[in-house]
Amino acid sequence: MTDQNRTISSAPHLYTVGGRDTERAASRPPVTILLSVYNGEAFLNQQLDSFLAQSDTDWCLYWRDDGSHDASRAIMLSFQEYRGQGRCIEIDPEPGNIGVARSYAVLLNAAPSESLVAFADQDDVWVPQKLAWAREKIVPLQGPALYCARQFLTDEALTVLGPSLALRRTPDFHSALIQNIATGHTVLLNPEAAALIRPVLPPQGVLHDWWSYILVLGAGGQVVFDDRCVSFYRQHRRNAVGVERSLAIRGIRALRRGPRAFMTLLAALVSRLQEPDCQTLIEPEERQFLSRLQDVLEDSFMTRLVFLREEADFIRQRPAETWIFRFWFLFYGRTKPNS
Repeated sequence: MTDQNRTISSAPHLYTVGGRDTERAASRPPVTILLSVYNGEAFLNQQLDSFLAQSDTDWCLYWRDDGSHDASRAIMLSFQEYRGQGRCIEIDPEPGNIGVARSYAVLLNAAPSESLVAFADQDDVWVPQKLAWAREKIVPLQGPALYCARQFLTDEALTVLGPSLALRRTPDFHSALIQNIATGHTVLLNPEAAALIRPVLPPQGVLHDWWSYILVLGAGGQVVFDDRCVSFYRQHRRNAVGVERSLAIRGIRALRRGPRAFMTLLAALVSRLQEPDCQTLIEPEERQFLSRLQDVLEDSFMTRLVFLREEADFIRQRPAETWIFRFWFLFYGRTKPNS
């Protein structure tokens, strides 16, 4: 581990949302790592090496290929046969491109019901303590619980550019609808959270990590955010989703994407969460908020302005991000979800 990593890891700050820590004796459920691969041959072996280097060795890797055109599946089959023998299982062995979110849904459906579940990406590298740190924080919790953490942002060669941004405020269900802080490859779910998420697919455009984060909070579960950096997160052109440390660059990218894409996604989330299979999972208070939000999105500028004044916690992590969101919410709130 680098000196920088040791420095950042020495004084962790943890945020627990909803529910309470319990004093029950911690058991040791196994960890099921879920990995969907797609044209990832360039970096895949380094990620697999970091699995083998974990200090917590009680894990099994479930993987599927999402229709790669390179050597990704061959690399995985070799790992399954040799270095990962006995702890690596291919799921859905007839590759087909179904997209990231649905691919992870297939993997989650296959995961043992009693295991902890860790999401992984094909092009990142985990620090050796990643699973141990996550297990330590999540196992004592009762009810649905999700662990996530910060990362070292790197270039393609794993040169560290700096840590991802720390949290400024404790996340909640309302803020989760407009910002995801649970970066996928840092996420660990307890069995209750995995059972909660397993039956319901996200709307189009929403990935598995954000969907898991929203559902856990919506169901009254707990989210633990670890201020330690648990992985090296490559930033490159082939990222399905990347993270930018610079607030200025993040703002420019958001402006380039434009308000309509953002508001369409918000409308799709609100609509999906009110469908019967999701509504049964969401707490009554949060269902009421979703109903109000949907009505407001279809109403006037003044109605949305009143809503923002009444819902002071409907904000993002940083003030600049919140002001951009509020502007878009006020002026583009009538955007409808994609059919």
